[in-house]
Amino acid sequence: MNSPHTSPDPMESLPSSMSAVEISMPGGPEVLRETTRPLPKVATGEVLIKVAAAGINRPDTLQRKGGYPPPPGASDLPGLEVAGTIVALGNDVSEWKIGDSVCALVSGGGYAEYCVAPAIQCLPVPRGLSMTEAASLPETFFTVWSNVFDRAKLAPGESFLVQGGSSGIGVTAIQMAHALGHQVFATAGNQEKCTACEKLGAHAINYKTQDFVAVIKEATQGRGVDVILDMVGGDYVQRELNTLADDGRLVFINTMAGREATIDFRSMMQRRLTITGSTLRPRPVAFKGAIAKALREKIWPIIEAGQIKPVIYQTFPLPDASAAHALMESSRHIGKIVLTVG
Repeated sequence: MNSPHTSPDPMESLPSSMSAVEISMPGGPEVLRETTRPLPKVATGEVLIKVAAAGINRPDTLQRKGGYPPPPGASDLPGLEVAGTIVALGNDVSEWKIGDSVCALVSGGGYAEYCVAPAIQCLPVPRGLSMTEAASLPETFFTVWSNVFDRAKLAPGESFLVQGGSSGIGVTAIQMAHALGHQVFATAGNQEKCTACEKLGAHAINYKTQDFVAVIKEATQGRGVDVILDMVGGDYVQRELNTLADDGRLVFINTMAGREATIDFRSMMQRRLTITGSTLRPRPVAFKGAIAKALREKIWPIIEAGQIKPVIYQTFPLPDASAAHALMESSRHIGKIVLTVG
């Protein structure tokens, strides 16, 4: 029995175990398997979320193949973003309460019925959005804000190109830049994907039938774009540098076509171009918390006003995570793929 001076432990009313999907060994989508795990323990500064939905992201597939291990101390379960209800609070958490509906960026553990998240990496579920829609937000919104607006410093009046405009990152980048008043270009691999990009506010370029360098130079009267967000790398790099305006910035978040490239350094110096990039998962909690704060102030009101809308291509129940990964790797999708839990 609790004494009059102590509060009941909310963890006591929760189950001791949960369903989850784990990576049984490095390999294809078939290595994902349903399992039972102990309920995660909530540390100081963390919250425990009863997961309603979890987003699928390209880094999840890399982790499954053995190429993107979780950072020290993170869950070995895949899943970098969740939405759900807070059911327990760690010490020193004052900004949230039990019962709050949140979405959160996490370093792993999202493919499960319960997931812990640093409190400062949580954001309220935007008004008007479902849990499934909210689960599709954190990974791409944190990534785009950090790279396009913080690192590449896309400024008012500047133009922007995102490679892979129909991907989860792409639809987020198009909508965010368009909503903030930028001229936006996006590449995609077929007419259906180009049409989707155009509906979101981009000038779409079919990279299989058009030269994105020539199209952008013509559309900008030879000037080029100020910022490019790239997930391709490889032989795209010099072409992207040729597409940039003077003082332009090229920022990398992946290198799907290769980690190495040959570039013209003299032209880069003469035109004062910047090449940069980042990975988000290993960054400290305080860094991600600062991104969450910026998103809540600058982007969440735009979402709640209906100017940015999540693009969900397909949902799968948690046990079907392998089918979700197969779809992700087929690149047939436009927008996000989400797991529903419970």
